[in-house]
Amino acid sequence: MSTVPERPSTSIEDYLKVIYDLQERGSGRVTISRIAERMAVSSSSVSGMLRKLSETGLVEHARYADVHLTESGEKAALSVLRRHRLIEAYLVEALGYAWDEVHDEAEVLEHVVSDRFVDRVADYLGNPTADPHGDPIPTRDGQIVARATHQLSEAPAGTIGYIVRVNDSDPELLRYLTDQDLALGMRLEVVEREPFGGPLIVRVRRGSEEREQALGDVAAAALWIRADA
Repeated sequence: MSTVPERPSTSIEDYLKVIYDLQERGSGRVTISRIAERMAVSSSSVSGMLRKLSETGLVEHARYADVHLTESGEKAALSVLRRHRLIEAYLVEALGYAWDEVHDEAEVLEHVVSDRFVDRVADYLGNPTADPHGDPIPTRDGQIVARATHQLSEAPAGTIGYIVRVNDSDPELLRYLTDQDLALGMRLEVVEREPFGGPLIVRVRRGSEEREQALGDVAAAALWIRADA
């Protein structure tokens, strides 16, 4: 009789997911301090967990060096991300949740649902490639559909593109974007950045309507765009 492989613990899955997210978004070095900030824990707690993850072959980390997922660590991270993002998609599509309500729900459910359930959700939704925030959903075999995207905050003036992804960890930010009528699929053009640390000015187009919008650093960094060819 075959046995089902044991999943990592909830805490290990959470660490692997955060490390993968920091690596995948290209937001700089993955360090103990950055992991601690994201997880709202002490650096000593992160150091202790990284020793455990290193011993089990899930991460590579030498003292004072960056943190990297191993092949098995990345596989485990993609598994939990698949569960998380498909649950978010199901909550929005089937149960009518708003995009600012699903992250915390998925944080809990991702650790308890079975892979069979997740595969049923994927089939029910038509095997989507992205969740409600534009985050790519890994396939059953751990593949990601690559997209050429970059943060709006890094785009130079004159860039024209479409909003394809939004950082989803802060519900307040998502509600702010909703209030500002900013959503996935909207076309925008970077006009300029105001001097002396001022906001980024973008021109947003919805259908035949255009408007200029000022975005602060946090909001601009939370939006990812795909530039027009």
